[in-house]
Amino acid sequence: MTVQAADREEFVRLTDPYRRELLAHCYRMLGSVDEAEDLVQETYLRAWRSYDGYEGRASLRTWLHRIATNTCLTALEGLVRRPTPAGLGEPSQTPEEPLRAPATDVPWLQPLPDALVDPASVVAARGSLRLALVAALQHLPARQRAVLILRDVLAWRAAEVAAVLGTSTAAVKSSLQRARARLAEVAPEEDLLAEPDSAADREVLDRYVAAFENADMDALLALLRDGVELEMPPYLEWFRGAKDVHRFLVARLHQVGGTRMLPTRANGQPATAMYTRGADGVLRAHALQVLTVEEGAVRRISVFLDTGMFGRFGLPEVLG
Repeated sequence: MTVQAADREEFVRLTDPYRRELLAHCYRMLGSVDEAEDLVQETYLRAWRSYDGYEGRASLRTWLHRIATNTCLTALEGLVRRPTPAGLGEPSQTPEEPLRAPATDVPWLQPLPDALVDPASVVAARGSLRLALVAALQHLPARQRAVLILRDVLAWRAAEVAAVLGTSTAAVKSSLQRARARLAEVAPEEDLLAEPDSAADREVLDRYVAAFENADMDALLALLRDGVELEMPPYLEWFRGAKDVHRFLVARLHQVGGTRMLPTRANGQPATAMYTRGADGVLRAHALQVLTVEEGAVRRISVFLDTGMFGRFGLPEVLG
């Protein structure tokens, strides 16, 4: 084995355990699983190229996060934020009417499969992966986003963040204060701070799946909080309130020839893959639904119609 090959083997052995953690970090920054995976690859390429210069002054984990952060900041230059429909306008008041043409030119926020993230980090920091927080982060300028994630999620000291961003400790503290204030404006506090409860989440998900598969609209309505919200990118329309969300779902469920739901998880939250039966009797992938559960009821339903994401969740596009 050559010296370079041995060094490469050592590099992979030492750095590979951080890959999933870095994916979560890049996802928080970008709001896209696709882009996050690309940036993790770029991070490892940059790290390998500069590995000879790594002197161990900081931990390997910290060193890799520094590279990943700067890689993300470079990628974010000139990019628009990844929104959800609720971040682009007021809720629709006509849940039974046909939806307008989808907005296919918007780079929508994507859900993150729990399976792609280290299980320990999902449990320890899944609040920081919740869809509501990742969506709210998109409202921050890139450097403010980085400051907030490094300080409040990774718990870095202000001086460490300043060194990464090439700024002063005072500037980091000021940026963090502005970032926290902006988050408070764009997202309800309970969305950002609520701690998920796996047992309660699973119980609500089971009831939700049963209601969908049995087309039991009364059971579905009983699961919805009064202020529940439903959004469904790439459609711009979204709905707020149990009555409007229920009316929307009733109108759409009666248009399909049957559904099958497979439970999964995304962003540390309960989720389900929805399959609809076509005229030929085949169940095909239709949408991924991520649920925000609060006090035993559904507070938000985030429906993602990009069936290309099913593979990332380890889900088939057709059920036998």
